[in-house]
Amino acid sequence: MTIPSAEGFLAAASCLPCTAEEERETVSALMREAEENVKDGDLRYLVDQSWWMNWQRYVGLISDVENGTEKLLEATNRPGEIDNSKLVLEETISSNEEPQLQRTLREGQDYTLVPHEVWRRLYEWYKGGPELPRKVILDNPASKSYLVDVYPLSLKLIDERDSSEKIIRISRKAKVHELYRMVCSLMSVEQSKINIWDYFNKEKSKKLTNLEETLEEAQLFMDQEILLEVKADDSCSDFSTRSTNNELALIPLEPSTSSFSIAGGPTFSNGYSFGIGSSFLQDNSFNPLLRDTEEGYSSFNNGTKEDIHGLSGLNNLGNTCFMNSAIQSLVHTPPLVEYFLGDYTTEINTENPLGLQGELAIAFGELLRKLWSAGQTSVAPRAFKSKLSRFAPQFSGYNQHDSQELLAFLLDGLHEDLNRVKKKPYIEAKDADGRPDEEFAEECWSYHKARNDSIIVDKFQGQYKSTLVCPVCNKISVTFDPFMYLSLPLPSTVTRMMTVTVFSGTGDALPMPYTVTIQKNGTCKDLAKALTDVCCLKSSETLLLAEVYEHRIYRYLTNPLETLYNIKDEDLLVAYKLPVGHEKLLRLEILHRKGDRFGAETQFNISRKLIGSPLVTCIPIDSTRKSDIYAAVSAVLAPFVRAKVHGSDESVVKLNGYGPRLDGMVLTDNGNSCEEGLSTSDANEKAADDELLPFQLSLTDDKGITRNAINTDSNRVLGLVMRLSMDWSDREHEIYNIDYMDELPDVFKHGFLSKKTRQEAINFFSCLDAFLKEEPLGPDDMWYCPGCKEHRQASKKLDLWRLPEILVVHLKRFSYSRYMKNKLDTFVNFPIHDLNMSKYVKQTSTSDQRPMYELYAVINHYGGLGGGHYSAYAKLVEEDNWYHFDDSHVSSVNEDEIRTSAAYVLFYRRVGGSSTVVKDGPVDIDMVDSLET
Repeated sequence: MTIPSAEGFLAAASCLPCTAEEERETVSALMREAEENVKDGDLRYLVDQSWWMNWQRYVGLISDVENGTEKLLEATNRPGEIDNSKLVLEETISSNEEPQLQRTLREGQDYTLVPHEVWRRLYEWYKGGPELPRKVILDNPASKSYLVDVYPLSLKLIDERDSSEKIIRISRKAKVHELYRMVCSLMSVEQSKINIWDYFNKEKSKKLTNLEETLEEAQLFMDQEILLEVKADDSCSDFSTRSTNNELALIPLEPSTSSFSIAGGPTFSNGYSFGIGSSFLQDNSFNPLLRDTEEGYSSFNNGTKEDIHGLSGLNNLGNTCFMNSAIQSLVHTPPLVEYFLGDYTTEINTENPLGLQGELAIAFGELLRKLWSAGQTSVAPRAFKSKLSRFAPQFSGYNQHDSQELLAFLLDGLHEDLNRVKKKPYIEAKDADGRPDEEFAEECWSYHKARNDSIIVDKFQGQYKSTLVCPVCNKISVTFDPFMYLSLPLPSTVTRMMTVTVFSGTGDALPMPYTVTIQKNGTCKDLAKALTDVCCLKSSETLLLAEVYEHRIYRYLTNPLETLYNIKDEDLLVAYKLPVGHEKLLRLEILHRKGDRFGAETQFNISRKLIGSPLVTCIPIDSTRKSDIYAAVSAVLAPFVRAKVHGSDESVVKLNGYGPRLDGMVLTDNGNSCEEGLSTSDANEKAADDELLPFQLSLTDDKGITRNAINTDSNRVLGLVMRLSMDWSDREHEIYNIDYMDELPDVFKHGFLSKKTRQEAINFFSCLDAFLKEEPLGPDDMWYCPGCKEHRQASKKLDLWRLPEILVVHLKRFSYSRYMKNKLDTFVNFPIHDLNMSKYVKQTSTSDQRPMYELYAVINHYGGLGGGHYSAYAKLVEEDNWYHFDDSHVSSVNEDEIRTSAAYVLFYRRVGGSSTVVKDGPVDIDMVDSLET
């Protein structure tokens, strides 16, 4: 593939190569300046995301903020030429044709946008291309929000005189008069002598006569046809001079005449564009009798299908599969079908400042009616897309978006447009004040209904109980809040496997690695609890967690509330079994380094390479004689004694037989001790003699560099930690086997196990359990405790209290951090029939229906983040048949094909009329795992 050069874009002279730091500072300054002074007409350039990430790593511009930590990424090699070839269609990469973008690109995943000056510098330093400029336009003058229209509107211009076709590209924000001017220039005709028609599906929909409306407002969409009509008296003007052959005329637009939009909205966009005046009462676009041709209906030719309702597809208007799948799921929701096929106009709320003046509800209602009309194969949802783009600019343009995000907006927007409460009363929130949950929950629900009362609340909204507990003062806060859908995490996204090597501080066992599963946002307390369970600790024992780095203790994890975010998979963690109350003892920290037992004294002042893993034990504060220290170290080294040494080395036996032992120690209040059955005799002193000692110890610092002799009588240290250095010569290696502490396993090793785990099926109920499990709040989501009067990292527990008639379940397949995005294709084994929620709902009022549910729709997402595709499965409840809605294509599907790893959003409806809440019930027999799994 040949990438066209951007020669000529810059002056021939090029600056000398800059350092990484100089590049970083230059680009950072230019980015800040561009963002602070953004204005209509500025340029933004697309840069391949992979190249951009490599450059940021090279200059150290980005930090790793995943899991709440921030660490400067390691510098990498200087990236090569800018390579944007993956962003464009290969057939358009040529010197005589403007490169056209791939249609499935997403900002932040496939490309990033940089200001003009940044692109100029990057090209000056790295060359490459092709260059892909786009223009910044002012989208909303009132809110000063800007858009960058990444994808221009591509229209197929058909000349009515000879049916020739040309492709033109123009901003969707361009006015109709600009389209006329462009067509006149291209076709060499006068504007007064032509008409341009909306020619969607090659049928005359309407004449474009309002010259001041935008093409988006005129409901022109990607890849559709427009018709050039030359008035009769001038129909032959200049015709003989033009080619009569069909040709593809690509009309490249200069950046100054194109306007484009970022997926999800650029960083300088202010989001929603509410506050637009109501126009639905004056606009006939909501009259289905007048809009049939505009909506692009195609009728069945087979008369036997004319009575089929609800099997119409939706035309893709340019990356709108995300919208089509959400719409199909909603228009096959039985209560909504009944509601919008009836007279719903009496409930439209045009006064709600939080709503869309009723326009969204009317647009959705008319679209639903068209989809449920008999004899239609597909509908082009142009009017609905136009309304959606007006009120939610984040979904405008032709980028791919998240179907679940659109669904959430639709449900919320429909609720506000159909809210029966015209003037919401002010209601002051109250605390539970010790009242029963039933009473407080009912009060909260009544307050919610006093302000929010619509078909969406009636059918889609439930209530959950949220319990927060302060970790300091144990203050409990209980609230009852409404929910529209449940976002369930996949267990693999909320838990992590951690391996910790447990050492004995009493010398009764060899070190042993243990792997436990912990919540990702758990704490050190959770890790210690899990290790305690697998280690089967005695009631008199506890664990001291520590992180090891370069064969020394980097830090002790003594704060039980410290989150595990700071612990990386490649870190080395150890835990030392010590007696309960060891905090009152003197901690001995033993480092190991290579040494020559008989070397000159000056050699010990040279920094030597540390080896092995540090050991930790304890002695009483008042037992710091040389013999006490050696005896304690000898005891903790006992498990490492080689088998052939036992019974043959007198010094090892003697040291193991004398000195203070932790298992016979009784602590006093001041940290001193009295030992049961302990005695100190001359034999101890003799055992401590250098001639009989099996190892050599010295006092050292935390890095194991310095070396000071241990005094015979007493050794004082600052604090409660004494650090010792043990030198390993040939003799030490003969006596002790250091292999057991030589290599520590990583916290988590990416390999076969992790790959295998990702491929295993996940039970639907395990996702629900993960959602409802108690967990601490994240460090960025602290709770203000009314008892402590401070922000605390409280523990949070959710419980389902009231379930809706329509239960929407979002499976969180996408995980995002600042610079990393990922999709999980894990198969979730969800029930189709007999979803029994009795185990999970806490409300037990006999007035509510039994919480049994049946699946009726699924939104699917196929592929990765950038090039994915959405479709929907929906069930015609009356027929009891399933269908696959893939944009305009609709096909029947067997029920056993519904469960796939592409399932993204699940739609359940409550079934059964029993008012008794049961605690056990039938489970879908096709579920692989049991409910308790």
